Amino acid sequence: MNNKHITALPFTIFVLIFFILCSAPKTALSNHLDKNLKDAHLKPFVVGIFPRRNKSVTRRLFNPLIRYLETKLNHRVILKTPATFSIFWEDVEDGKYDLVHFNQYHYIISKKNLGYTAILRNKEFGKDTLSSAIIVRKDSGINSVDDLKGKTIVFGGGPKAMQSYIYSRYLLKHSGLVAGNYIEDFSINPPNALFALYYKKADAAGVGDTTIKLDMVSKQIDTNKLKVLLRGVELPHLPWAIKDDVPLKLRQLIQNTLASLHKTSQGKEILKAAGLDQLIPSKDNDYDKHRKIVEDVLGEAY
Repeated sequence: MNNKHITALPFTIFVLIFFILCSAPKTALSNHLDKNLKDAHLKPFVVGIFPRRNKSVTRRLFNPLIRYLETKLNHRVILKTPATFSIFWEDVEDGKYDLVHFNQYHYIISKKNLGYTAILRNKEFGKDTLSSAIIVRKDSGINSVDDLKGKTIVFGGGPKAMQSYIYSRYLLKHSGLVAGNYIEDFSINPPNALFALYYKKADAAGVGDTTIKLDMVSKQIDTNKLKVLLRGVELPHLPWAIKDDVPLKLRQLIQNTLASLHKTSQGKEILKAAGLDQLIPSKDNDYDKHRKIVEDVLGEAY
C-alpha cells in the first residue's frame, strides 16, 4: 500500500468536515461560541487609583467598588493600584486608565494635555472639600512658620502631590517661608510623611489635612502627639476623571452609578469600605482655584 495516500487521508477528511460545518446552518451552540469570541476581544474598562495610601491598602479599599461597577456595567473592570506616584503618573500619561482617581494637580494637567474630564469628587469625614496642612510634633518647640527655617519638611508623595507638596509650599510661601529656607524631603505617600515626623526623621510634614484622620495612620501612631501648625482654605476634594473618548452614555452611566451609591445599604457598605461618605458629581471648573495655586507655586498654567 502507498504510504503517501495513508498520510494524506486524514487531512482530506479534515478539509471535508470543515466545509460541511461551515455550510451547515448556525445552531444555538455556534451562536454562543460567536458571542464568546466577540466578548473575548472587548477591551476591559480600566480604573486607576493613585497611591494616596500604600498599594495593598488601596486595592483592599476599592475592590468592592470596582466589583460593583463591573456588575452594573455588565463588562469586565480592572483595578490598577500602582505603588508609587511616578509609576502611577507614567500610566496616566500612557493612557492606560479609562477612569482615574487622582489629585487635583494630576487632574488639571490631564484635562489640558491628556483628554480627561472630572465627573466625581470624594466626600470624606463629612465634607467634599480638602486642604493642606503643615503638621509638627507637639514637643518639637516649633510654634510658628519662622521656626521652620533651616528645618527638614517631609512632603508626602513627591513633587506632583497637590495637597502634600504644591499646596503646602503655597501655604509656606504666603506665610513668609520660601523654597530654600528649609530642607525638602519626600516620602512615598502622605501617611509615610506623618510616620517620618512622628519618629523624628523630619521636623514637619506637609500633607492633606485629612491624612491624620486616616485609619491606617491613627492605628499605627499616636496622633495626639502631633499638631497642625498651618492649614489652608478648603477646596474641592480629590477628583475622579474619565477619558474623553469614553462614549457619553457610558460616561453618564458610570457617573450616575457611583454618585448614587449612598442611596442604598449595599452602596453605603461599598463607600464605607473605601473610606468614603459619598461620591459627588463634579465638573472641570471646580478645580480653577487649584490652577491658580499651581501657577503661583510652579509657574505652570493649566
